Amino acid sequence: MNSEILGILLMFFLAVGLAIPLGRYIGKIYSNEKTWLDKIFNPVDKIFYKAAGVNPDTEMTWKQHLLALLTINLVWFLVAMFVLTNMGWLPLNPDHNPSMSGDLAFNTAVSFVTNTNLQHYSGETGMSYLGQLILMLWQFISAGCGMAVAAVVFVAMRERTAEKLGNFYFFFVRSCTRILLPIAIVVATLLVFSGTPMTFEGKDTITNLQGDKVEVSRGPVAAFTAIKHLGTNGGGFFGPNSAHPFENPNYFTNIVEIVTQMLIPLAMVFAMGYVVRRRKLAWTVFGVMTIGFLLLMIPTVATEMNGNPAISHMGISQTMGNMEGKEVRFGSAASAYWSIATTVISTGSINSMHDSFMPLSGMNQMLGMMVNAFYGGVGVGFLNFYIFIILAVFISGLMVGRTPEFLGKKIEAKEMKIAMIIALLHPFLILSGTAIASHLYAQNPETFASWLNNPGYHGFSEMLYEFTSSSANNGSGFEGLGDNTPFWNIACGIVMLMARYLPIIGPVAIAGSLAAKKYIPESAGTLKTDTSTFGLMVFAVIAIVAALSFFPALALGPIAEYFSM
Repeated sequence: MNSEILGILLMFFLAVGLAIPLGRYIGKIYSNEKTWLDKIFNPVDKIFYKAAGVNPDTEMTWKQHLLALLTINLVWFLVAMFVLTNMGWLPLNPDHNPSMSGDLAFNTAVSFVTNTNLQHYSGETGMSYLGQLILMLWQFISAGCGMAVAAVVFVAMRERTAEKLGNFYFFFVRSCTRILLPIAIVVATLLVFSGTPMTFEGKDTITNLQGDKVEVSRGPVAAFTAIKHLGTNGGGFFGPNSAHPFENPNYFTNIVEIVTQMLIPLAMVFAMGYVVRRRKLAWTVFGVMTIGFLLLMIPTVATEMNGNPAISHMGISQTMGNMEGKEVRFGSAASAYWSIATTVISTGSINSMHDSFMPLSGMNQMLGMMVNAFYGGVGVGFLNFYIFIILAVFISGLMVGRTPEFLGKKIEAKEMKIAMIIALLHPFLILSGTAIASHLYAQNPETFASWLNNPGYHGFSEMLYEFTSSSANNGSGFEGLGDNTPFWNIACGIVMLMARYLPIIGPVAIAGSLAAKKYIPESAGTLKTDTSTFGLMVFAVIAIVAALSFFPALALGPIAEYFSM
């Protein structure tokens, strides 16, 4: 078997193998069961509770959970805005990088607050070390918030009848101190020993082989890179992200980083099974997600390994596959695997340039973000899938002539309205944003000429990808797009805000509503939601929603580009 394929199998099964025990550990943490790390972290947690003046034992309603989430996010958003717009004179700026403009700071702060990490700047020249540290802090906070709201939904699914669903600060602090921080330290240590820099010194001056003196940027890269993957944040310390040799020096670090970014999204599925005490349901959800992931990943890897047919027609050998925009140290297969993992999981980090992939590979990357439910980001990935479960239960109930029920609770008009609004919000944000951008460019291409380096089908794909990435809270991009302009900074910022918080509010509201209802014991006629049949139904709902919503736009972009080659 091709060694590149063996590398992909190793990365996938290593991630699954680690996610299963981690999911059990996360389930114990959210269920407040004893773990072997309690003696270490209980005193640490108490420090945070005391400093914040909160009581972790106070139970909250779903509305109080959301209020706590939004309050934390608003406060740190304001802190981030202050730092980004004043970096020029603040400390920890050895390279004297300038402060950001208002629109770029807004986009950047929103991007990291919402776990998107869409970057319209390059870290080497656009960020001080203080700015990088603030963004790194946000990578912990945004990931912890996503995990905490998922924990709220898990508790709501478990309870038979309850108004109170645990304490948000309890879930949030535990997510950060007992899961994110210790794993990030381990990953950062592996990266440091593999050659990733970890320093607060400024640029170093070296003499290259030609005898020229070159200034090389560095900084606290290892710590930043560890949490950017673990928290499915994805923002790069350097402009090229994990294609940069300092962020991702070799194939070993490539394995570490791809496994790290897949770890918690997969583990949260198994954590749900542990908390809800329905492990068969967890395996059903995992099965549907994995089938979707494989259907996008396998053709992408095959396409990139086969190379570019236009180059083949020129008589040029492509034994390594389509290597445009890819790093030789990783190869086409590992780069293609990463490109689907990072778009399906919503990390958005890259080890190759997505803009240089074959058209149908780019389409698969976009489909991963358009569905946004095959694994997804930490915590929120399951929330997106939860919406499709509610839709599938309702449709299945209508098909068999029974009142739709999920885990002993009736799904009624209120829950269905919320679910449909959230399901339609994602395509609305993507397609409306792309339509506005396309209209502006088509009406005045000279004024907006800096937007597109590749007019035509691929140019449309670049704009579609940018809004898809923003709405999926992903952050990757087709970097042929000139995106550091007031339009793209503000438009993408608005899309990121709406696409982050409304899809959190909706599932939490549904879960809270269902938790408060009277529990109905299972009977012979109850629709079982932990079977392969129901899993197939959920997959069909996802496929239909994605196909009907996005196929026309994909036909104008990557599909048209493919047929024009």
